[in-house]
Amino acid sequence: MSQPVTSILNHLAIIMDGNGRWAKKRFLPRKLGHRAGARVVRELIEWCVKRDIKVLTLFAFSSENWQRPTEEVETLMELFLENLEKELPTLQHNNIRLRLIGERQQLNPTLQQRIAEVETATVNNTALQLILAVSYGGRWELCEAMRQLAEQVAAGNLTPSEITPELITAHLATHDLPEPDLLIRTSGEQRISNFLLWQLAYTELYFTDILWPDFNEQELDKALQIYQQRTRRFGLTNEQL
Repeated sequence: MSQPVTSILNHLAIIMDGNGRWAKKRFLPRKLGHRAGARVVRELIEWCVKRDIKVLTLFAFSSENWQRPTEEVETLMELFLENLEKELPTLQHNNIRLRLIGERQQLNPTLQQRIAEVETATVNNTALQLILAVSYGGRWELCEAMRQLAEQVAAGNLTPSEITPELITAHLATHDLPEPDLLIRTSGEQRISNFLLWQLAYTELYFTDILWPDFNEQELDKALQIYQQRTRRFGLTNEQL
């Protein structure tokens, strides 16, 4: 195995796309594609820890995914619960903290309870923060932040002129996290699909044709190598940097 690329980023975000197409190419049910994708997630966590990446945010299930066939949605929810039950010892052993962002009330009560239990059990772990975006949409997150600010204005605790980008950021689900340095999307699609709309303002984007269940350590290093070759100017000129 090649030597892993030394990471120079703190926060990696990934849109894990292509499970269904991976299964279809092999004449398999879509649920087997999702199971294959879940196995990659387990390995990905280890790869990120080796590279000293501090935050990994995975787009696991979007707000729009609720519109998929009922059988597929149920399979995904069962898979989430199954992995939460099975992976807690691994998270603890590897010093990984799990957090979920998204509309929790949309999830069934059993899944909500298990998520809360795993979050509590891993809250003091420090090697990696694993953020799962489940029942999540960037527009929903921004609406939630705007609603909270509007309530403060209505209560007389805030004036419209006091609303700043920093204040909006403070009301997001990721308020205590660095913004993503790199976003990877698999399967050849080149869009962000309502994911971390505010946070991705200056994130470097990397798209690959690899379907998610085929994503491997070498593909991760390829993305990191390309990221390292880019110049992040944040609106400044090269001379200013």
